Amino acid sequence: MAGILEILFFVLVALLILHLRQLWSHRHYPPGPFPLPVIGGMWQIGKILSPDTFLKQYGDIYNVWLGHYPMVVLSGFQTVKEGLTNSPEVLSERPVTVFLKAALKKKGLVFSNGHTWKQQRRFSVITMRKLGLGKKGMEFQIQEEAHRLVEVFAHAKGQPHDFSLPITNAVSSLICVLAFGYRFSLEDEKFQKLIDAVDCIDLWFLRSPPLQLYEVFPWLMKHFPGPHRKLFASADLILSFAKEELERHKEQRKDEPQDFIDFYLLQMEKSKDDPNSTYDESNLAECVLDLFIAGTETTAATLQWGLLLMVSYPDVQGEGELYVLGSSLPICYEDRKKLPYTNAVVHEILRAKYPLLIGIPRRCAKDMEMHGFHIPKRTVVVTDLNSVLVDPTRWETPEEFNPHHFLDTDGNFRSREEYLPFGAGARACVGEQMAKMEIFLFLTTLLRAFRFQLPEGVKELNNKPVLGLTLHPHPHKLCAIPRCSA
Repeated sequence: MAGILEILFFVLVALLILHLRQLWSHRHYPPGPFPLPVIGGMWQIGKILSPDTFLKQYGDIYNVWLGHYPMVVLSGFQTVKEGLTNSPEVLSERPVTVFLKAALKKKGLVFSNGHTWKQQRRFSVITMRKLGLGKKGMEFQIQEEAHRLVEVFAHAKGQPHDFSLPITNAVSSLICVLAFGYRFSLEDEKFQKLIDAVDCIDLWFLRSPPLQLYEVFPWLMKHFPGPHRKLFASADLILSFAKEELERHKEQRKDEPQDFIDFYLLQMEKSKDDPNSTYDESNLAECVLDLFIAGTETTAATLQWGLLLMVSYPDVQGEGELYVLGSSLPICYEDRKKLPYTNAVVHEILRAKYPLLIGIPRRCAKDMEMHGFHIPKRTVVVTDLNSVLVDPTRWETPEEFNPHHFLDTDGNFRSREEYLPFGAGARACVGEQMAKMEIFLFLTTLLRAFRFQLPEGVKELNNKPVLGLTLHPHPHKLCAIPRCSA
């Protein structure tokens, strides 16, 4: 027994010495909460998930240890802009943690690096344009899906209803059209499993203690059940689905490519003799996974917040401007130029209820100096985009929902440089244009068809978000009252 205690004592002393050496080697990092051995700053996980606390205590740049990973957080418009735009190549990498490496295998679009990332991103940007984003191709699909959503809302006949699932289904259907070339029936069993997998990843990705422990003790946690197993299973389900579609596309090759997989197969064929090509089936499957995770939950959450804000601020649901276009004509994305107030409302929804806790983490490609602090190569850096959108030095009423943030004194729409919900620099969101079209067309189509209000007897709804990879509203019911002229 004494021998075991001696061994434990020496192990603890060794861990403490290693911890102190690590702290000393990072002494020039920005300030932050004191990390404990092994778990780092995870003992303050509540504050980590509420970054405003650290922003007030440590300033616009601070350091938080997640296990044995130091993570530097950039907050506020000026600091985030400096990090993303002054030297975009420095923060062009993604972190490769134990969990991310196991789940995503350093492939695809969002969490790959180096040559793989450059090829996958270049291909994705070009393919999005070819598929008609910003033109008539994908816009027509969004308009069609918006009108289907109007029909779903109409079936509620003005009675209280939770519209969260129909909204998520509509957004996911558009990702299916983009990736696979067709939409599923909402009753399709495969489609519902796909939605459930995306929802599982979104729900558990950030707030699961077992997931944090996996980063510290992967050799141990991989043998235990828990939410981390569900995350792996959900990712595998989406990847398997993508591979099934890949085989179907190979069997039914078209003369002209119609969707993301078609274009990717064509690119694989063109690059088959290139020894440096990263275009392969594994990267294709990971890209499809990225499209679903990044393209479904953020847009769906923004639309859900939009409707909740409409009932919280009923005066915003003005009837006049939308009817300038005529109630029988479908709204197109170009109409935003004729609808300055409506366009301002759409922008303000995304500003006031940004659907991500923070920006997707990055990693320093080389040493960086910021605000007198030395941030070494390979350090994980997080850009707190939410802090940019509520920066009190840049926004007149940052904590309020105020469409006039995006209107000048004459009522004309004005863009703002501090509006960065899609990030900036080399890692800016690839699907930005599609997301903007979806949010504008869905909301304007719904607002022209319905007036939204609280159910009878309900005075207010919970405006606090449910914590996950994206920030959704708490479950709630609304009444969609058909407008007389719709």
